[in-house]
Amino acid sequence: MSENTIIPYEAIGGETTLRFLVERFYHYMDTLPEAKSIRHMHADQLDNAKDKLFKFLSGWLGGPDLYIQEFGHPMLRRRHFPFPIGQAERDQWMLCMDKALNDIDMHPQLKDHLRKALADLATHMINQD
Repeated sequence: MSENTIIPYEAIGGETTLRFLVERFYHYMDTLPEAKSIRHMHADQLDNAKDKLFKFLSGWLGGPDLYIQEFGHPMLRRRHFPFPIGQAERDQWMLCMDKALNDIDMHPQLKDHLRKALADLATHMINQD
């Protein structure tokens, strides 16, 4: 990697900002009536989900590969097969992520890039018509 390569993990503020993003994401999932379908797919306590999302996003954004170190390859689509994910669930996930991203002060182009990449990832998880 050249010294001019921008690593999203670093550009958003590293671990501290990523933890904040994950906290805000699950706060919205836990409190928005519009997200109740995806909230019901999760355990009552969200600590495990928060930990896994943080670890996944860390590596996905170019930071430490914490998820892979602990769990191996993410195989996201396969890991989500037990959950019925359609367009509505994808949209609920993105609603929470959009709101969480909006709670972080970052360059608008970076935010737009992350939003699009996360939307593509969420769309890839769809496994129902």
